[in-house]
Amino acid sequence: MPSDYARVAWERGLAGIIFTCHCPLPDEISSSVRMAPEDFPVYLDLIAETTAQWSGRLDVRAGIESDYFPGFESWLEKLHSSAQLHHVIGSIHHHMSYYRDRFDHQEILEFRKTYFDLLARSAESGLFDTLAHPDLVKNEEPHTWSFDQLREDIARTLDRIAATGVAMELNTSGRLKSYPEMNPSLAQLRMMRERGIPVVLGADAHTPERVADCYKEALEILISAGYTHVSLFLERKRHDISVHDALLSLNENNRHDSHQPEHYPV
Repeated sequence: MPSDYARVAWERGLAGIIFTCHCPLPDEISSSVRMAPEDFPVYLDLIAETTAQWSGRLDVRAGIESDYFPGFESWLEKLHSSAQLHHVIGSIHHHMSYYRDRFDHQEILEFRKTYFDLLARSAESGLFDTLAHPDLVKNEEPHTWSFDQLREDIARTLDRIAATGVAMELNTSGRLKSYPEMNPSLAQLRMMRERGIPVVLGADAHTPERVADCYKEALEILISAGYTHVSLFLERKRHDISVHDALLSLNENNRHDSHQPEHYPV
């Protein structure tokens, strides 16, 4: 329940939490891992109840994580306009069956290049505020992953994303995946910084215990990449705060020193 996540966020000293559950898709696509279309109003009601419950203590808001895939655009546009969402995150889930049905015939290098091309196309669609876990594909055959092999393709992707003004996420849950490294890597973060791409922290918490997982480490990685500010979204407008202030907030206000992740900085 959202209230369980809110309680952990409060215990860990966060100022607020934005829920960004996986969006519904038409025709029961990947229905085992996402809400059904008819459950979307229920999702919003649960968050509204939690917002009221925590009023004055924790800022609780509704967002969504929506899958980008060619052909879903009109569905997502209608979904996003049907509710007051504060943060809309765009994801490319290369491991889902609908994606594999279309692209899994490719050799692994081309499969990865397709992923990064679609990442740029997702930014260019105008549907999203932030792009989630933006090198997730490194978990596909992780033993063959080589950033340098794709450096030029990633550079072209980041050039296209930078031109849109869309933010990108530093997702701490990558440390728990088959390629155990945050998404994206420090090398990609440095390229993003060179292009002025804003970064939002996300923990991809699928259980309350993982709210705000490794945010201190993530902020320190941002500093290593050359970032001075981290971003958040309210009413789908970007707000920037200094990484230094974010670190102080975590250090001073974290009521429980836990290392376990949600999509909200501090």
